[in-house]
Amino acid sequence: MSSACRAAMMLQMCRKRTTERTMSTAGAFIRREGKVLVARHYRSSSSSSSSSSSPRRGREVLKLPLRRRGVHRASDASLSSSSSSSSATSVVSDGSASGGTINSPLLRFDDALYDYLLKNTREPKLLRQLREETAAFSPVGARMQIPPEQGNFLRLLVELTNAEKIIEIGVFTGYSSLAMLLPMTERSYDGDVRFHACDIDDEAMAVARKYWKAAHVEHMVREHVGDAKVSVERIKDEFGANYFDLAFVDADKRAYMGYYEQLLPMMKKGGLIIIDNVLWYGRPVNPDFDKDKKTIAIKEFNEFIVNDPRVSHSLVPIGDGISICRVR
Repeated sequence: MSSACRAAMMLQMCRKRTTERTMSTAGAFIRREGKVLVARHYRSSSSSSSSSSSPRRGREVLKLPLRRRGVHRASDASLSSSSSSSSATSVVSDGSASGGTINSPLLRFDDALYDYLLKNTREPKLLRQLREETAAFSPVGARMQIPPEQGNFLRLLVELTNAEKIIEIGVFTGYSSLAMLLPMTERSYDGDVRFHACDIDDEAMAVARKYWKAAHVEHMVREHVGDAKVSVERIKDEFGANYFDLAFVDADKRAYMGYYEQLLPMMKKGGLIIIDNVLWYGRPVNPDFDKDKKTIAIKEFNEFIVNDPRVSHSLVPIGDGISICRVR
């Protein structure tokens, strides 16, 4: 064999080994970093080698199987039966997205970022006044009031769905009810009751009543002071099934399942049931609260609702977490 041929063979072997090392390193990045791999690999390729083959190796890396818990490509069906059976054990059977990839870093709301959020959140003057009065009325209980960004979101949902009949279980001083009622002032009014407000605390309801009057929506509201379960049954007896467009529940956490079952037949098809505090200050994943009755109730409700075929569902991490259920 000529020296030229031997040199060509040695060059080909070196290139093969370089490619294998690159693929192996990239595979480690995939397992460790997920989709961050691509950008990092291109940076490392451009800095470590100036050869024109680096971009090609980058494209080869993209063809590597990228898997995380419960995530499988359609082509996985062609795998052998032994590997298929082992993969099946990682697929979540309850229909949730547990184990899915994290596509972006989770936001951590420090004071500066939350102030920025509030700066870019619309809050009518009357709602701001109510929020401030609630803090003075009950500094500790003010935690029960939804935050401005959630109030703005509820208002948008009322506008998007054009909801005409709304029920709220857990009014407190009325911030959420006023947020949902304000869009109705922009529509024609037929004189019928639009909003059913259920709460056990008449003193807190008095604050809400004051602001309903200030917003000129008090004539749209019917108050139900007392045990909400009893109030909802009375409303059901009077108005029947398929009546409400939207329901908002922010009351006793241990009664969430009962409220949900009461409300379902009362909702129109396509109506929304919105449940507040489903992330419950992070307690569902905090082992210190494993025996806390309210936390247990929230966890049981969340596990039930994600599998309930009667509704379409999304858990939205706004405020303390809300479950939005659209009746099918």
